[in-house]
Amino acid sequence: MKEPLLALVRATPDRGQALNAMREYLQALVLRSFHESEAFRCLAFVGGTALRFLHGLPRFSEDLDFSIVSADRYAGPVWMAKLKRDLALAGFSPEVTWNERRTVHTGWVRLHGILQEAGLSPLANEKLAIKVEVDTQPPGGGRCERQIVTRHLSFLLQYHDLSSLMAGKIHALLTRRYAKGRDWYDLVWYLSQRPPVAPNLALLENALAQTQGVDRPAARDWMRTVKNRLLKIDVPALADDVGPFLERPQDANLITRENL
Repeated sequence: MKEPLLALVRATPDRGQALNAMREYLQALVLRSFHESEAFRCLAFVGGTALRFLHGLPRFSEDLDFSIVSADRYAGPVWMAKLKRDLALAGFSPEVTWNERRTVHTGWVRLHGILQEAGLSPLANEKLAIKVEVDTQPPGGGRCERQIVTRHLSFLLQYHDLSSLMAGKIHALLTRRYAKGRDWYDLVWYLSQRPPVAPNLALLENALAQTQGVDRPAARDWMRTVKNRLLKIDVPALADDVGPFLERPQDANLITRENL
């Protein structure tokens, strides 16, 4: 499985885009391993990476985010141990960690030496890495679907539907302490969909209640709240943040106050 990853690099002359492609291939390896472990009996794939794998978002992502649907058969350490074996059998030198001390369980998957082997780094100790997060106490109201995905590899995913993914993105926009260009680019993507996509308001309301308490904005007023937040943001900085992660970096110019 190492050779297809190296082939991606050879076909991608731009270093930044090659790194994005390599990271995405590693994400696919993780997802397939989780599928083989039957992790998606109790997990839903969420976040921006889910939007890319399932709906073709033209933006690369860094992390893999999951929401627990059922605690039955939840076995994070077992899944990560299998993942490490799978990566080693595929010819990589993996380092896999897992931490369950907080509500959001967090793991790191690092591949040693692959960046140097691919010609993307002169340093043998520089690693290709992605983060894996599982929210074990997610807000209620998310709706799940299942689909076979064939991006790089083939695997079956359980994931939040598009309306629920949009609710998760709006929650991030309204609650993140700093403005993240990737969040706002994704909002432009959602708003450009036809037929139009509406957020899952039940999920958004529950998410805001969980993180913001009694002073939370109403989910039904999300559009007005987003507009008010936009007035306080350095929009050109958003474009600079998201540009390196886009298939077409020039599409960062779509992030304007007018478009949003």
